[in-house]
Amino acid sequence: MKRGSGVRTSRRELLLGGLCLCCLPRTGFAAESVGVEEIESGVFVRRGLDVDAAPGNADAIANIGFVIGQDAVLVTDSGGSLADGRWLRDQIRQKTDRPIRHVVLSHVHPDHSFGACAFLDDKPDFIGHSRLKAALGARGEFYRSKLAETLGDAQVGPVVMPTREIGPEGGEVDLGGRRLSFKAHATAHTDCDLSMMDNASGLLFPADLLFVTRVPSLDGSLLGWLKELDGLEALGARTIVPGHGPVAVKPDAFGDLRRYLTVLRDQTRKAIKDGQAIDEAIETVGVSEKDNWTLFADYNSRNVTQAYKELEWE
Repeated sequence: MKRGSGVRTSRRELLLGGLCLCCLPRTGFAAESVGVEEIESGVFVRRGLDVDAAPGNADAIANIGFVIGQDAVLVTDSGGSLADGRWLRDQIRQKTDRPIRHVVLSHVHPDHSFGACAFLDDKPDFIGHSRLKAALGARGEFYRSKLAETLGDAQVGPVVMPTREIGPEGGEVDLGGRRLSFKAHATAHTDCDLSMMDNASGLLFPADLLFVTRVPSLDGSLLGWLKELDGLEALGARTIVPGHGPVAVKPDAFGDLRRYLTVLRDQTRKAIKDGQAIDEAIETVGVSEKDNWTLFADYNSRNVTQAYKELEWE
């Protein structure tokens, strides 16, 4: 499939082609900006809208926010567009004048990472998984062109690459009286998922390794995601900020995601065993979950396609 600013492809073709659409624009929705909520002392989060990106919402669909230390500010994540990132930066400046020294790019999807360009003048470290640069190199300009078709080129800004890469050894930042640690995950939601932990408070930021209420989007490995959930749950976090859903949840929130992914795994395996083709499987696999998630009809078929491709040659 050719990728570029001139590509005009149907949503179904993109789904079957394996390209994640969780952040690409769709028309027909207008939304007002919402504020940030202080969920822990010095930690502010904006709940993303449970919709797809559209002209009226600036791709403000992910949970984004910032952490204020005694010396500096860290942004996690930066939002879905230049406009969304500028909104977030304004929210930071309403709370503090401390320098913005770190911006987390939790993974490749635009709804989490395309606001980073709003922070270029701050000259922060842009922190990402060691595989993020390659993922953005392969997809970034395609994502940018699709977003620009809806929001206008001036509202999107350039694709920002990580300037600090986190590998298997992990990493840490000190904001002054507040240390945050990073983990680069094996392929799961994507192949470049980064999570962050505030060890002192037990606050975990798994980004899109945890979806709550909004249907998950599989763009990496189904089996890998289930395995990474085990590791995240073992951290013993007190409070969790999911990539989508309420701004803060308890650890048992992993249960719904695990159930959905398990249903997806087991029913896809059965479909393969029964000789169903992908087009047949996407009509039946996971349907029992449809009342448990928003945007289910938009994403379940793609999840089944991804799962089928992964499990077909077990």
